[in-house]
Amino acid sequence: MGIVVTLDYEPFMELALQEAKNAAQSGEVPVGAVLIREDGAILAKNHNRREVDHDPSAHAEMLVIREAAQKLGGWRLSGTTLLVTLEPCIMCAGAMILSRLDRLVFATADPKAGAIRSLYEILDDKRLNHRVEVCEGPGRESAQALLQEFFRSRRRTKNE
Repeated sequence: MGIVVTLDYEPFMELALQEAKNAAQSGEVPVGAVLIREDGAILAKNHNRREVDHDPSAHAEMLVIREAAQKLGGWRLSGTTLLVTLEPCIMCAGAMILSRLDRLVFATADPKAGAIRSLYEILDDKRLNHRVEVCEGPGRESAQALLQEFFRSRRRTKNE
């Protein structure tokens, strides 16, 4: 039986929020992600890059999962936790299952595309061969404010 380490996720969510701010500065939807090991070591951090990379799969979650797998030299990311500022979509939820992540911590729900609690509950589907523990809420207010300001600004620009 492995050692269970209980981490305070707030500092890691702060890093994810900073990544989300970086995304907004690049004109991307402000979503940031950080992937950590059980001991708190950061394996990868990034933000949405769909517009910059011209890649529909360049979600923050996908980018950190890819980077961590490269860094670790394998696709199995057991013993890791993904922290992300917005509830992941179907694609990202699938990648979490396929990469065998242990845990997901997300700041705020996504009522339009969320696949963890809002529209679907993919990580809880007992027909799949892997379960990802889910924790929601740390950083909620900051993530919501960042998203609201980003879309408010885009609407203002569009209407001008």
